[in-house]
Amino acid sequence: MPAKSKTVYLCSQCGFESPKWYGKCPSCGEWNTLIEEFRAPERAAPAAGRSPSGRAAQRIGSISPQGEKRFQTGLKELDRVLGGGIVHGALMLIGGDPGIGKSTLLLQICQYLGRDLKILYVSGEESERQIKLRADRLRVDSDNLYVLCETDMETVLEHFRADAPDLVIVDSIQTMNLAGVASSSGSVTQVRECTNAIMREAKSADIPVFIVGHVNKDGAIAGPKVMEHIVDCVLYFEGDRNTSYRILRCVKNRYGSTNEIGVFEMRDRGLYEVENASKMLLDGRPTNVSGTCVACVMEGTRPLLAEVQGLVSPTGFGNPRRMATGFDYNRLSLLLAVLEKRGGYFFSNLDAYVNVVGGLRLDEPAADLPVALSLISSLKDRAVGDEVIAFGEVGLAGEIRSVTNAESRIGEAVRLGFSRILLPYHNLRSLPKRGDAELIGVKTLRDAYEALG
Repeated sequence: MPAKSKTVYLCSQCGFESPKWYGKCPSCGEWNTLIEEFRAPERAAPAAGRSPSGRAAQRIGSISPQGEKRFQTGLKELDRVLGGGIVHGALMLIGGDPGIGKSTLLLQICQYLGRDLKILYVSGEESERQIKLRADRLRVDSDNLYVLCETDMETVLEHFRADAPDLVIVDSIQTMNLAGVASSSGSVTQVRECTNAIMREAKSADIPVFIVGHVNKDGAIAGPKVMEHIVDCVLYFEGDRNTSYRILRCVKNRYGSTNEIGVFEMRDRGLYEVENASKMLLDGRPTNVSGTCVACVMEGTRPLLAEVQGLVSPTGFGNPRRMATGFDYNRLSLLLAVLEKRGGYFFSNLDAYVNVVGGLRLDEPAADLPVALSLISSLKDRAVGDEVIAFGEVGLAGEIRSVTNAESRIGEAVRLGFSRILLPYHNLRSLPKRGDAELIGVKTLRDAYEALG
């Protein structure tokens, strides 16, 4: 007697699977995210002694790396994030807030890639006329760009095989559906199965594919986490829609470095590359003002300078308020505790605010020292100095710990005109002397503030 299909419940936020329904997901804690799914019974295991089917295993040394050449997109910032360009047969997922520029970026690269490649642009959200209007605004008129407005996944796969494109763009995966899956478009099951179908076709035909994914309220790509495991590359578009700058961040890349970023500026004619991101982030920086310090962080292989602002003021409530924009709130609380216990700077009856200018988020421990200096500067109402830049990790004992890529950070700071650089003492010992900048090695937070003179 054949086994019956069983019912499981999948969380649309984190992919958690449960045999029964919960109002609150036990894994991620979100409410009303478990969706019912009917799962077919598993196939019986092959009989003992049966030989495996399919292709034979090969020695890795005998495999030829054909197709190693990458497609250049015409945007150096995007090529950097992808690890040098588009790999043949790669499946790339790009997500971001609505209106951040995902579709704009993909349509723009069609103009350059369309010189030599045949491109199939599949849209489930716009009509052909709407795409044409956007293409005219972006000045995209390549003869090798073909537009298909379709939401049925089987029809899309037929065009994969019949049209034989060199590049495919699917905008967006949440609008696609397979007729054989009993779920609505955008559900956990549909997104997973459609992604699997695209992956199989892309790998078998060696066609690179860009997939656009929606994001949820927390900013993560909507749908099951398994979708991010299927694809080869995951890109996130970050930035405030109220500002013109956008950051494209790579969080997964099987063919290149992760945590690389590309910086773009949104204008009337589309996205434009920002070659000197550090200069852009420091534009309009106030001079001789307390509570501001310049930090140098590494984004992949790229050093970036960013202005960190700290503000300390007497609290009007029983509990002082702490707020951080572009910096981890828990890390801010830790730094305030270290400043009080180890440095003797008291914030217990003061509100403390930290802001990173330009929409950049500082997740690296090397940003601890400039954040601490900006808070001390605001507390003492004493300017850090326009020529000063700092980087270093702060430990719980108040010590300044060494960081990686110190020489690259110093080179970027000197290139932008900074002459005094505060860095961990242990990093200074391994660096050669420089005549174009004063390198100041510090061991503790108090040493760092006193070194400002």
